[in-house]
Amino acid sequence: MEFRLSLVLFLVSLPAILAQDFGKTNNVENVKVVVNGILAVARVDNNFVCATIDWWNHEKCDYGQCPWGNASALNLNLSHPLLAKSIQAFNQLRIRIGGSLEDQLLYDVGNLKYPCHPFRKMKGGLFGFSRGCLTMSRWDELNQFFSKTRSIVTFSLNALLGRHHKGGGVWVGDWDSSNAYDFIKYTVSKRYQIDSWEFGNELSGSGVEASVGAGQYGRDLIKLKRIINHLYNESVAKPALMAPGGFFDQSWFARLLQVSGSGTVDIISQHLYNLGAGVDPMLVKKILDPHYLDRAYGSFHDLEQTVKKNGPWASIWVGESGGAYNSGGRNVSDTYVNSFWYLDQLGMSAKYNTRVYCRQSLVGGNYGLLNRTSFVPNPDYYSALLWHRLMGRGVLSADNNGSADLRTYAHCTRGRAGITLLLINLSNETNFIVNIENVLDTDLGAQARNAGKESNFKRGLKRTVSWVGRKALDEAIYREEYHLTPKDGDVKSKTMVHNGAPLEITKDGNIPELEPSRVDMKAPLRISPLSIKFVVLPFFDAQACL
Repeated sequence: MEFRLSLVLFLVSLPAILAQDFGKTNNVENVKVVVNGILAVARVDNNFVCATIDWWNHEKCDYGQCPWGNASALNLNLSHPLLAKSIQAFNQLRIRIGGSLEDQLLYDVGNLKYPCHPFRKMKGGLFGFSRGCLTMSRWDELNQFFSKTRSIVTFSLNALLGRHHKGGGVWVGDWDSSNAYDFIKYTVSKRYQIDSWEFGNELSGSGVEASVGAGQYGRDLIKLKRIINHLYNESVAKPALMAPGGFFDQSWFARLLQVSGSGTVDIISQHLYNLGAGVDPMLVKKILDPHYLDRAYGSFHDLEQTVKKNGPWASIWVGESGGAYNSGGRNVSDTYVNSFWYLDQLGMSAKYNTRVYCRQSLVGGNYGLLNRTSFVPNPDYYSALLWHRLMGRGVLSADNNGSADLRTYAHCTRGRAGITLLLINLSNETNFIVNIENVLDTDLGAQARNAGKESNFKRGLKRTVSWVGRKALDEAIYREEYHLTPKDGDVKSKTMVHNGAPLEITKDGNIPELEPSRVDMKAPLRISPLSIKFVVLPFFDAQACL
């Protein structure tokens, strides 16, 4: 009786408590989020979060700024302790090595027919650069670093070698596989672990500065698959083959899959820069506009349907995405506000069976997860790390009946029972009070089946305080919250605040701990304006997560 009386008093006083907590804020909106844990709508890879290392060097400039410095795979400082620690914090981070210059990259091994020198600015060259070259000593250094950090590596190969420029950006002719063959052979001989080999960068459709026809591309992929099968014939694990690493063009992607045939391409990868040019003064407005963000749904949906129809054997990746192209937006892509776009796109892409999402970039440009000189994490790094640690493989439906400004995504919790809910509040004035419901409890059939198992009081109580598990009511249960806000309330701050504490490198040079706040399940779940919250619900009854 004491328990019932105390709870009734709590519920009666709830409006006053909320009013006190929100203080002088203008708007408070109650929202119901219904999570369906019966069946996963999609599944992602266990290492869904991925980051890229590009080939751009200090001469890569956009809009009067040159934000790459020494972030190229050819000269990145692999000995910096914070670089290694930032990767190791993921306990295996996927890394894709590739980018615009890869289709001009030679490998200094075997009978190389061209001189080996670094990329240089060159008038008339693709993207304004000459050919470049990867020495095997540097490849050895990179692989030692990947082994040390337990990285899962994708390497994207030059797909233009041997072709000639026909005009209008179109390249024709068969691919010369000799240099790639020698490079892969060397890699196998050194027992370097490559998870997947990718073929080409942004050559699909009309391309960016170069394009190759889908039929020719498909035939060349068959050739590359044979090389991989031959060179890894005696290996226990065989790398996957990924292509085309370009912008989605429905007819081109479909033709590629039809020509290459069943089992050739293991992974279909697309690139996405849906925020437009990095110089756009409207970048922040786009990021905070839910209707603008929703435009990306089409790319994910259409690619999923194209693969289902033409290549159901292949999985789907976002091989590269930095939000804004041409190195990202200065003082936007490396600030707190960018996490609204980034986390929203992670959640959105996962719902359409995107297995892996590679962020451009780990280091370099304005969109690097790490500062390119100090390697201190930018805000999106922590967003990526929390996603990786909390959001598991099973993707669940999480629908809300509130404003479009509240974005809701749910996954099975990584490595343990229950679910994790991601709440993104794009509004600059509305506080949302979130009532989480399990579709099992809102389904009339389920209610009827369970009606005889519990009292009317308990059923009503579950609905009132967002009870989401089947744990006994007389036991205290908790949820875990990770609340992300900007320092000093400035959305363009380069410092993210986690549960009230700024995220900064510790005195001994380590990545800070990301400990949750444990909150009684009876306490209201709220999310303040322009903030992000991961909510772990250990006792949520989700059959899809068993």
